[in-house]
Order: sequence, then structure tokens, then C-alpha cells
Amino acid sequence: MDPSTVFITISLIMYANGGVLGLIHRDLPATLRPSAKSWQTGTLLIALGCTIFAFPTVLPMPVTVVLANGLFLLGLTAYLWSLQKFFGMRHKPLLLLPAGLAILGVFWFSAFHPNTEVRILIISAAWLWLMVASVMTLTTKLHPEWALSRKMLLSIFVAVLAFTAARALYYAQLRIAPDFSITGNAHWLNLATPIFMTLLPVIGTTAFALMCSDRIRRQWEHAASTDHLTGLPNRRTLTDAGNECFAKAAGQGPGFAVAVLDIDRFKAINDTYGHADGDNALIHVAFRLKVETRKGDFIARSGGEEFVVLLGDLQPAGAEATAERLRLAVEQDMFSIGDDMVPLTISIGVALYNADDRNFTETLRRADKALYLAKSQGRNRVELAV
Repeated sequence: MDPSTVFITISLIMYANGGVLGLIHRDLPATLRPSAKSWQTGTLLIALGCTIFAFPTVLPMPVTVVLANGLFLLGLTAYLWSLQKFFGMRHKPLLLLPAGLAILGVFWFSAFHPNTEVRILIISAAWLWLMVASVMTLTTKLHPEWALSRKMLLSIFVAVLAFTAARALYYAQLRIAPDFSITGNAHWLNLATPIFMTLLPVIGTTAFALMCSDRIRRQWEHAASTDHLTGLPNRRTLTDAGNECFAKAAGQGPGFAVAVLDIDRFKAINDTYGHADGDNALIHVAFRLKVETRKGDFIARSGGEEFVVLLGDLQPAGAEATAERLRLAVEQDMFSIGDDMVPLTISIGVALYNADDRNFTETLRRADKALYLAKSQGRNRVELAV
């Protein structure tokens, strides 16, 4: 199979991949559509570049070389933009600079001073810059999602980067003739080059689509386990975490305590100011609790105006002191509605793990009883379960 036939074949595959990505684009969440659109654009640009390379005699040689390589470089730039959009990074117009400079260089050494070796080195340098930038984007520590699809896409970028570097070094020492063509049969590397070109537009597109699927799955899992208003874990997640703590404690692991917190006179806030400001009060308390809880503690909104904190304290005095600190933090952080300063306080019931409890639900029930006692004793206080 000659290189031209390979270029035709892979360009058709790329067009198909770009079309499929366009079909699923509308079904993606709005946050992922810009990234998917950029990836689709990159795939179609590279496919068009392959099509031009497949018919090298249709256009004058300088036009073919500049146009095809320019489309390749713009396609790789679109891939880089896509990754940056996917991870929420801001891209700058300067990202077009490597492709722009390389296109100018290819034009000069095609139309005015034909030199295939220099053209290959210029194009390879731009490819390497874009590959390295893409690898750095995929490995950024700001985004710790390390799904298999992301690792796969990273491996593809690294493979193309390594091939591009090796190809540039090989051609540099080969001393190729000025009329050398990468679409001819003069060298085995002419056949290997289009094959490696398919990695990103074909296999890379599949990996990118899987990466989008992984992101959607994580968002669904987060939505299913999180309270939409406060961003805290919900009751379902609390039950799982509590059962895990209970199982560890029952197996002679570290003990724990359960603190059930309830906002005092919350109904009065809703009745006086409305439910929107009531929601803001919940968000205010949730934020203060998140700030004050220690590393290793687990806080959730269990429903309504009630929150639950799983504490790692083993002694009654320690658990009670931690709950008192949370109570004071909410009391001292003033909450305002318009020009009104609205006092917010919480009542807390605390129960330590007891070997007589049959499950986490019983420990939680004892903490609930302690909360009711705190309410009946005047509110804005901490009570420890017997």
C-alpha cells in the first residue's frame, strides 16, 4: 500500500470520527460541549490535511505543502484548546503562534527557498511544542481525575510526541534531497508517518469521548451523593460513611462520635423572610461548619435544617468540646438579610460509639435524643447522650 492510499483511508476514518463526535455533541452537558466542538474541529482539520496529501499533484507543490501542514498544525492546536477547555483552563490567542510561525516557515522554504529538510524540522518543532503543551495539560495537578481514558489519551500524545522527535532526528541525519516527498515510496518512513497520524484523530478521539463519559459519570455520582443546596454530602452518603465508621469501631478500630445539629427557630426565618433567605441561612451555616470541622471529620446535611457531623473523638470531653466549638462558631458569625442582622444559633446532640449499639442507626438515634434534650433545655446548647 502506497502512502497516498493510506492518506485516503485514514482521512475517511477521521471524517467518520468527526461526524460521530458531532452527533453526540448535542447530548453532552453544556460544560463539555465547547471542548467536544474543539476536538471535532481538530479532527476534521487533520482529516482535510490528509486529503490534500493524498492528492499531491492536484495543486502546485508549495500550495499542497503549506495548506496540508497548516491544517495539521491548526488541528493539533484545536486539540490543545479542547483539553484546556475540558479542564476549565483559559486558553490564550498566543497558542496560535507556533502554528502561525511554522506555516510561514513552510511557505518560505517551499515557494522561495525549497528545502524539504528544513521544512520537516520546522513542522516537527511546532508539533513537538503542541504535543508537550497537551501532555502538560493532561498531567496538571489541578485536575486529579485519573480515569483510564485520560491515561490512554496521555499515552497517545506521548507516543506521537516520541515518534515526531525520532522522525525529525532521523530525517536530519538522512540528508534528504530537496525534491523529497513524504507521499512517495522513496522511504519506509513515508508509510509509517500517516499511520502514526491516525493515533490522535482516530484512537485519540475515542479516548476523548470516553473521558467525557467519565466526567459525566462522576457528575452523576456527585449529584446522587451531594445536597444540591449546600454542597455537603446528603443523607445517603452520611449513612454509608456512618456504617463504615461503625464497622471499623466494632472491629476494634478507632471509635467515633455522632453530632446532630439543628438550626434553632429556623421556621421563623422562613415565615418572616421567605424560603429564599431561609436557603441562604442554610448555606451560611453549612459554610461555617465546613470551615470549623477538622480534617478527618465528616459533615453532611441530613435534611431540612439538620446537619450531622461524624467526629473522631474517643472521649466524651473531647467530643463535647468539639461540638461546643461548632456551636460558638455559628453563634458568633452574624448572618444578615438585607439590612437586618439575624441571629443564628444551633442546638447539638452528641453520642459516642457504644459497643451495645447494634448499628450506626442506633448511635444516630441516641444523638437525636440528645438533640431533643438540648432543644427542650432552651436551645443554643450541647447535650451529650447518656
